[in-house]
Amino acid sequence: MEFLDPEVIKAVLTTCRTWAIVGASSDPSRPSNDVMRFLRDLGYNVVPVNPNEVTILSMKCYPSLTQANIDWDIDVVDVFRQPSKVMQIAQEAIAISARAIWFQLGVTNFEAASLALEAGLMVVMDTCPKIEIPKIDVASRLWSS
Repeated sequence: MEFLDPEVIKAVLTTCRTWAIVGASSDPSRPSNDVMRFLRDLGYNVVPVNPNEVTILSMKCYPSLTQANIDWDIDVVDVFRQPSKVMQIAQEAIAISARAIWFQLGVTNFEAASLALEAGLMVVMDTCPKIEIPKIDVASRLWSS
């Protein structure tokens, strides 16, 4: 449970405003769509990343983190991909100088998580911000412009 540290989770949720949602989907029945909408409604900046989508929730969707990072200063890379495909995402998160990487429920890849941690990123694995936010009551705080 090394990557479920409550202090790290709290730090990511309270200090990181811009979230790239890797594996974002325009399908409202998909968890990535639900989480993206949830974060956006709380005032986080969300940036959809999926090479197979053009727009999601009326927002431009980027084909890669590198492309998204041209327009956005990405704080958190939130990963909705199969565990076997996340090493490249972790490497890209490091390359764009993200502050954190968040592996969603069921996305466990200790090699990718360890690489990100060694590179100085905060790492959260196998949970969801929609589950963790109510635990710390971050929803009651409004972002300043």
